[in-house]
Amino acid sequence: MLAIVDYGMGNLKSVANALEGLSAEVTLTRDSSVIEQAEGIILPGVGAFGEGMRNLHTFGLVDVLRREVIEKKKPYLGICLGLQFLAHTGYEDGESRGLGWVNGTVKLIEPKGDGYKVPHMGWNNVKILKKSEIFAGLKDDPVFYFVHSYGLELDPSEESIVTSVAEHGCRIIASIQKGHIFATQFHPEKSQSAGLMVLKNFISYCKSHAQA
Repeated sequence: MLAIVDYGMGNLKSVANALEGLSAEVTLTRDSSVIEQAEGIILPGVGAFGEGMRNLHTFGLVDVLRREVIEKKKPYLGICLGLQFLAHTGYEDGESRGLGWVNGTVKLIEPKGDGYKVPHMGWNNVKILKKSEIFAGLKDDPVFYFVHSYGLELDPSEESIVTSVAEHGCRIIASIQKGHIFATQFHPEKSQSAGLMVLKNFISYCKSHAQA
């Protein structure tokens, strides 16, 4: 079973529908005991960083996420806000502390050149920089769907965790991987066949991880 963390924000049902279409057993939950029983954890979301982190604290989810993902090494997939929350600080909706699992900040994206708008919304090519389990079977430059105004900026010491990037008048970190922790700025649940492949690969990773 995969736990989709319900913290009161975002496109949770669309993520659940995509996973169920791939025959995955999923539960939308904010119950710590359910999260503890899951083979993998998915944290999606659309909205403001500050509000999202406040909700995670309000529902008592920060500690269980740290315990399950960081201490117990349970597979994690963050989507959009679920990627941004991994940073130590976000500057959307004021300055807020993130989960601090990666050394980075979340700031307003600032495209250079004409024709680039904020938010970065729509389809964009993604350049895969290094192999990742969730990219298995994808072509070299897949197309994914984005909708965001803020992006992750990593400390140079963390550059090795970047697995793909996109361009939107500036460099967009499209995905990262830190061991069993995966996260995408794009929305796989909205990205048709390429996105479904990412979700399918994460399902497979969780199953193999649970059997290890």
